[in-house]
Amino acid sequence: MGVSAAYDAHADWYHDFMSPAAGDYLGRVHRTLADLLGPGQGVCLDVCCGTGAHATAVAALGWTAIGVDLSRGQLRHAAARLPVAVADATALPIADGGVDAAVCVLASTDVPEYGKVVAEIARVLRPGGRFAHLGVHPCFVGAFADWADAPRVVVDQRYAERGHTFETWNPRGVRARVGGWQIPLADLLNTVSEAGLRLVRTAEAGPGGVPDLFGFLAVKHVG
Repeated sequence: MGVSAAYDAHADWYHDFMSPAAGDYLGRVHRTLADLLGPGQGVCLDVCCGTGAHATAVAALGWTAIGVDLSRGQLRHAAARLPVAVADATALPIADGGVDAAVCVLASTDVPEYGKVVAEIARVLRPGGRFAHLGVHPCFVGAFADWADAPRVVVDQRYAERGHTFETWNPRGVRARVGGWQIPLADLLNTVSEAGLRLVRTAEAGPGGVPDLFGFLAVKHVG
């Protein structure tokens, strides 16, 4: 599934949370996304676009952004930023090879089977098309990681648990409201080859020396 409709109940809060007021965090997200996706032309599909908070970063690179999401509440906000459609990220209403690029930003932990999302993205990319993934760092952000004493981060054995949970060190954050699915790093990277994409590069970013973001750029094979 795409971003859970559980976000409907928190759409207005998330719109305010993921805004320029988010300051350094949102800036770091957009700088890392730009570094991975790079400049280009043509249609870039923002998968699980939410409130459209990343549309300006995509457009600034020269791409024409369009967005899809399951959360109608979030799309109320996104519609002011880019063309949008209600759609399941595992069943995109787009023809094979129909887009030049795709991004999925801060949404991989919102879906139970991210590999199916990546496979669907691979289907709709044209040969040579780019896919930039950027999410919370699978090794350092999740129910298993305690950031209460940052920059010291404590990680425990729950890293290997792949289920959905609302457990979090921060009772005021996103995960306390909608929960999240854990994707260990190996599982995340394996989605690339399993979808028939070629991994080009990876990126990490974060404050205080411990990265809270992890991303990759993958390309669809030509021929």
